[in-house]
Amino acid sequence: MTEGKSFPVLVTGGAGYIGSHAVLALVDVGWPVAVIDNLSTGFRFAVPEGVAFYEGDIADEALLARIFAEQGIGNGQGAIMHFAGSILVPESVSDPLKYYLNNTVKSRTLIEAAVRAGVPRFLFSSTATIYGMSDVSPLHEQLPRQPINPYGWSKMMTEQMLADTAAAHDIDYCVLRYFNVSGADPQGRSGQSTVGATHLIKVAVEAALGLRDHVAIFGDDYPTSDGTGVRDYIHVSDLADAHVLAIEALAAQPGRSMLMNCGYGRGFSVNEVLDAVDRVTNLKIERRLQSRREGDPASLVSDPSLIRATLPWQPRYDDLDTIVAHALAWERRLLEIRGAA
Repeated sequence: MTEGKSFPVLVTGGAGYIGSHAVLALVDVGWPVAVIDNLSTGFRFAVPEGVAFYEGDIADEALLARIFAEQGIGNGQGAIMHFAGSILVPESVSDPLKYYLNNTVKSRTLIEAAVRAGVPRFLFSSTATIYGMSDVSPLHEQLPRQPINPYGWSKMMTEQMLADTAAAHDIDYCVLRYFNVSGADPQGRSGQSTVGATHLIKVAVEAALGLRDHVAIFGDDYPTSDGTGVRDYIHVSDLADAHVLAIEALAAQPGRSMLMNCGYGRGFSVNEVLDAVDRVTNLKIERRLQSRREGDPASLVSDPSLIRATLPWQPRYDDLDTIVAHALAWERRLLEIRGAA
């Protein structure tokens, strides 16, 4: 990044898992950052000292207007990175209206506020869930969007809102579709802190520390190398770096919007992930086989060709054992934080 070319960025959901790492990535390269988070699933300790923090909801138009004014965002300046939302697929099935409110309706309010204020750049945290049960692997951005649950639909609707809004107004956007985000900040400043999280690597390192008595394997009869589901695991800090590069790219070429996968293009099975946790911890986690979960595809692996061709993105932590080691270190740190509290 060119010295002096930074601008203020508002990070919604910046006290959450991925949002907090994006904040760290921005702070580490000297960008002015502000965070809005209602702390429903985020944690105040995840926001670094010196970062302006607003506890509130992205649907609060008056609060958004105040943040824009105080942080110098709007009138052709600044950017929004939008992470705030609900992310649990099973919960979206049982409580779809919560997801359409939090992920779609409130995103509409935020986008409208951005347009009204003249915010020129908007980065949206989306998901590979949008591809649904595709038979294609690896998954590329030109595939049809065919969500199979309300979470995926709620994200797809926001993608469409952004595309339509950019066609009608002076705002550029970038959509990043995440695959399986894992790991934690290598310096131990943030990590996955949600109680009851369902991410496999987090569940496995919790089991390694005695916080769970086993790890469930949902199905071993998939058409994969060992019968268990295969996923593309991307280190959260590499993902955060991609966000900074995407904001730089939007600033460098006004009038261009982007939509890209965020993954490594390589998958690991459930058993391979658990083997990595056993290696890193020198333990043997108990594995219990259960029936398949409805809606789980056999494989979700990204084709990262587009993001690599578009951004100068060089992942630093593309190694499964490294991802596991960072997740484990954060889980130990989290025990200290909660013990102190």
